[in-house]
Amino acid sequence: MRKTILLTAAGLLLAGAARTLAQTTDPQLENGDSPFVRLIRPDRPGQTITTNMLYPGQFQIETGLNSYDRSSSVGYAGRTAWGNTLRVGFFNHIELRATQNYLRTPDVRPLTPEGTPAPYAGPAGFAPLNVGAKFLASTVQNAPSQVVLLLDMNLRNGNASFGEKQYEPGARLLVSQQLGQRFGLEGNFGFRQRGFKAEGTKQGQYLTTLALNGPLDAANHFGFFTETYATWQRQQGWLPGLTSGVYWRPLPGLRFDVNAGHGLTGAAGGFNVGGGLSMRLGK
Repeated sequence: MRKTILLTAAGLLLAGAARTLAQTTDPQLENGDSPFVRLIRPDRPGQTITTNMLYPGQFQIETGLNSYDRSSSVGYAGRTAWGNTLRVGFFNHIELRATQNYLRTPDVRPLTPEGTPAPYAGPAGFAPLNVGAKFLASTVQNAPSQVVLLLDMNLRNGNASFGEKQYEPGARLLVSQQLGQRFGLEGNFGFRQRGFKAEGTKQGQYLTTLALNGPLDAANHFGFFTETYATWQRQQGWLPGLTSGVYWRPLPGLRFDVNAGHGLTGAAGGFNVGGGLSMRLGK
């Protein structure tokens, strides 16, 4: 319990300091037409969730397929997952969101004595749904310096093959700094635990990320993103990794991307590749 109180206090202090920093931005500064703000910025791929928030009446769909190596420390080790996120702009600088993953049954399975693929006993199908909301902590939405708080939770639904289901609350502090008119540096600091009891923190996981993204051409159609991240869990210690990729943005509200990642240590090893698209609707 003492550890939980200390961690909560540290998070509040960090959020307060970040909010104070964000409020130093000039509220009159016109930044809405900059490419970094005007063009779509999805929360996929990788571990970093962007500070971008949709305006009321806007919808954003993000979908993609990712394949993870058997030794992967992120995602679903040894499996291929289809991830879908729906984001909805709400009033009072709030964005509502829901993420649903679909875990495919492995293509390669052991054979029975009769020579047919053996039934798969592991988790498959729809994973527990994640629901959450972003709350603006800065004074001005889409300012060059942005601070956002994300609160989310994994529910206990999904396919019955996912055993030991528990509510898993999580929180992240999202921070970004625009570099010029087109590039951006974004970072996350978050924590997720199993259940609501204090002992659930012993199975909890910390996450920290730092990402850089921006266009590669003058027309802002092609671009790159790269991130470094690290997870920490009491049983596993630090597991750092790197994700990088490129994207094509034919329209301001449409983006296609491909990505690859790998752990930076033996324990955090595991190659993963993926691709997907993101589409924003509404003005």
